[in-house]
Amino acid sequence: MYKGLKFLFFSILLLSLTRVGFAQDVDPENKKLAEEYVMTAEEIMAATQALDQAKDMYVLAAEVDPTNIKANYMAGDAFLRTVGKEKAVPYLLQVLKLDAEYKFDIMYHIGRSYQYGMEFEKALEFYGRYRNKLISRDGYRGRDKTALSEVERRIYECENAIEFVANPSHFSIVNVGNTINSEFEDYAPVLNEDETTMVFTSRRRDGNLNPNVAPDNKPYEDIFISHKENGQWQYAKNIGEVINTEYHGSNLALSADGNQLFIYKDDNNGDIYISERNEDDTWSTPEPLSESINSEGFKENAVSISPDGQTLFFASDRPGGYGGIDIYYSTKNKVGEWTRSKNLGEMINTAYDDDGPFIDYDGKTLYFSSQGRKGMGGYDIFRSVYDSASGKWSEPENLGFPINTPDDDIYFVSTKDGMRGYYASVREDGQGYTDIYMVTVPPGNENLRNLTTKRDLAQEEKPKETKEPEAIAQVEETEPQTNNVVAQEDPEPEPEPETDPEPEPEPQPVVQRKPDLQPVTITITVVDEDNNPLDAKVSMNSVEDNQVAGRTRVSAGVFEFKVTNATPVAYSLSVEDEGYVFQTLRVGVKAATEEPQSMSRKVVMRKLRIGTRSVLRNIYFNFDQATFKQESYNELNKLASMMSQNPGMHIEISGHTDNIGSKDYNKYLSQKRANAVKDFLVKKGIDSRRISSVGYGEERPLASNDDEKEGRELNRRVEFSVTGGK
Repeated sequence: MYKGLKFLFFSILLLSLTRVGFAQDVDPENKKLAEEYVMTAEEIMAATQALDQAKDMYVLAAEVDPTNIKANYMAGDAFLRTVGKEKAVPYLLQVLKLDAEYKFDIMYHIGRSYQYGMEFEKALEFYGRYRNKLISRDGYRGRDKTALSEVERRIYECENAIEFVANPSHFSIVNVGNTINSEFEDYAPVLNEDETTMVFTSRRRDGNLNPNVAPDNKPYEDIFISHKENGQWQYAKNIGEVINTEYHGSNLALSADGNQLFIYKDDNNGDIYISERNEDDTWSTPEPLSESINSEGFKENAVSISPDGQTLFFASDRPGGYGGIDIYYSTKNKVGEWTRSKNLGEMINTAYDDDGPFIDYDGKTLYFSSQGRKGMGGYDIFRSVYDSASGKWSEPENLGFPINTPDDDIYFVSTKDGMRGYYASVREDGQGYTDIYMVTVPPGNENLRNLTTKRDLAQEEKPKETKEPEAIAQVEETEPQTNNVVAQEDPEPEPEPETDPEPEPEPQPVVQRKPDLQPVTITITVVDEDNNPLDAKVSMNSVEDNQVAGRTRVSAGVFEFKVTNATPVAYSLSVEDEGYVFQTLRVGVKAATEEPQSMSRKVVMRKLRIGTRSVLRNIYFNFDQATFKQESYNELNKLASMMSQNPGMHIEISGHTDNIGSKDYNKYLSQKRANAVKDFLVKKGIDSRRISSVGYGEERPLASNDDEKEGRELNRRVEFSVTGGK
């Protein structure tokens, strides 16, 4: 079926090579071709679950015929249900323009796409418009109606997100690199205590044990393993067929000593299995955990074991909880068997899904993800600490932005020293779908488990839905027991003996407190070529460790960033807007002092039109090769995003070199590098016919090749120029 589908897909593409035009005036031939693309997409979805391939066909249809309302809606809907959710905006806006009543809740979906794209003010605008529509047409009962309660939740998330982005947590988040990550989904990292072994799940093609594909036309899940040598993660390898099967399988947890691996299998609607590491580094055949953990007919899909191996935390959708997925725990009895599991209670679980528990090495700090509480969208990662004296968990604290995003952030694990963490996320510097990232606390700050943010996240959240009292009463209230988490009553305190009053302390000299450093305020004004303000997407990250600067939107096109560093720091300023050339600029921020300081910069955005040319200065290749360095992916993804936002645009990718080496070799190398950029864009879903790639070698220098820094370095570059379309 897959081969037949693939043949059909490419046959239509080849058939239409000479027939497709991208002008705004749609001729009958293109309208007919768009209908063929839509029909092919429907056939794909009827035969398989290959949504990515169907999405490509809907996108092609919308590009060929922008007036095809179904193609635009389905393209936007497919983006919202896959990766690149922010790319749905132009397609859904086109639907709204063509027919505002095509879908009753179209404005809600536009808001969702803006929310995923971190454009919260625009999201709030469309959520507000849809909320007003709901209120004014209260009697509407169509299936394309999104309930008011969901809209209110999305508005709440955007308001939270604006607060979080203005006051980011002090984390450095760095992609672990291509020895671990691939162009496919890579996720669920788990590590041993000394951080020398990483096990994770991947849907990559290379190394997968199953040559076939799953119903969604992607490789099946397989579990991979990597070891750290001399401080570097080695290229990951398939962990082997004893653990992996021909179908889906995912790792869940690794014991502190690295000798026990917990995995997930679809059996019984989803159960947890355990495998033991043998002396020769092979693994035993996985065995299911007892019925104290695995329930009959319900899903258990996340697990974490305490450092002493005596308490197991896991997630389950079994009945009797607080709603959706809840987090449970079980302890071992005297003979080493897991006892009947218990719900962690309403301080941790909500009426929404709560998942991905990880008990820290201190035995009392629990990280988990929740779709409820004070989040910014999807799953957010929270932290709660167990107090053995009171027998209670603390109010969960949101780890904040940039760890959390409007999309799902889940399955976070911390290292023993609390200075690093690992999790999977979809970010701008990713190599494919989800990538694995390392979260680091910069020197001079506290560790992950103790780090406090500027925000008051303990403030009372909006009321949450709960089940009826009868259902809640069924939940056990006993708290978990670990080496640090003890759920027994404290003994009555002994009465303190009477003592003589202590003498008055000697007066101490007054110590002058060193004044705090005041933040440097950087004001960024974004305008078009006619000096009109643009409400663009703007962000700033430190070049050295990728820390995010807090951002506040002041007014249309005006943004403020606040930075407090004891030394001068270089930041990367990113500015993007639909219809304009994206810009990535270097901004040097002065050292903070005891007095407030300010800086300002104006960014003029150039309209995308035929002939527009721009140098991609942040794409780096390995020496004498056409393979990308890790720091290139941020720029590459921005280029892909610009192409998605402007679906009618055609570009030329040109590679250039300095004059070191022969002319023929330089032309060959520049062509390979231009091809590498094109290949990346195509893998991101951009139609290959919209991109040409040319290697010019040393023919078009920007500066003299007599000087390295001011000449040859500038000449070694990749550019794009707009050759057609919008």
